[in-house]
Amino acid sequence: MKTILIALDYDPSAELIAQTGFDIGKAMQAKVILLHVVADPGYYTDMAYSPIMGFNGFIYPGIDEMLEKELLKDSNEYLERTKEHLGDTGIETMVVEGDFIETILDKSNELHADLIVIGTHSRRGIDKMMSANTVEKLLNRSKIPMLVIPNVSAE
Repeated sequence: MKTILIALDYDPSAELIAQTGFDIGKAMQAKVILLHVVADPGYYTDMAYSPIMGFNGFIYPGIDEMLEKELLKDSNEYLERTKEHLGDTGIETMVVEGDFIETILDKSNELHADLIVIGTHSRRGIDKMMSANTVEKLLNRSKIPMLVIPNVSAE
């Protein structure tokens, strides 16, 4: 195993996902890449995020071109803070705009990843269906092995 791609979002479970993927990479002496996909900048409006691994989160009241650039900057900062939290400056980070599923699949192929590490969310209703649907689509379409970390936090 030479390359592990860890796909992260801003869910509090990201810490467990990042740490698990990093630990596997370290044990296998593999290159670790942290990926965050900005799929729809409008998704980030009026949402507050809890601090995760030293990243304090953000709130965007609306998206315009300037705020979209700020979102990309903040997303890069989030991955840099995650890298610091993991304590390894050799970790690569990557923020990419695009469809979540397509981008993860494209990047995993482009980077010759040997493993994709991703998490699920424990949500209810439509959010739960959307999250499960995303992971299921990735599992069905990926030619690369995946490690799916469930988020079973108490609700």
